[in-house]
Amino acid sequence: MKLLKEKIEKEGQVLSDTVLKVDSFLNHQIDPLLMKEIGDEFAKRFSDQIITKVLTIESSGIAPSTFLGLTLGAPVVFARKRKSLTLTDNLYTSKVHSFTKNETNEISVSNKFITADDNVVIIDDFLANGEALKGLIDIANQAGATIVGAGIVIEKGFQEGGKILREQGLRIESLANIKSLANGKVEFYD
Repeated sequence: MKLLKEKIEKEGQVLSDTVLKVDSFLNHQIDPLLMKEIGDEFAKRFSDQIITKVLTIESSGIAPSTFLGLTLGAPVVFARKRKSLTLTDNLYTSKVHSFTKNETNEISVSNKFITADDNVVIIDDFLANGEALKGLIDIANQAGATIVGAGIVIEKGFQEGGKILREQGLRIESLANIKSLANGKVEFYD
């Protein structure tokens, strides 16, 4: 997606060979015009599927998921990383390790929001090692839902997550696939 790649090149900050900071438009401040384009692009890429729910994880997956849900007319469900007083019973849960934050969270979704009748597309901001995606897949599988695929805003193609999950048969649509962050420069796969 040309617009996204341009935004990454213009505003993204390469912090190391493995870390790209995109907080000016995706992870802290959100560019709603870009998110609309992202939602429209995901809808186009998954137009061959019937999607009844969009599943993501808080917090950076919520914006692109919401715009996709708006385009599709489908509800967006996000896995919570922290328990709340109102989210205690009848939960699907999974453990997700974040290498960026060096912490493991138990994510949760109420069983009333994802069911065996759902066709789910999973959306996330980044795909690197695939831990968040694996956790969301686990939750959808616990519900008995059909997973139609995953939409990723930015994939770090130089890390193993995408390769492993594709080999397991998951359809992954990445809008920007990064080949390298070496020498402080973003290089994309074509």
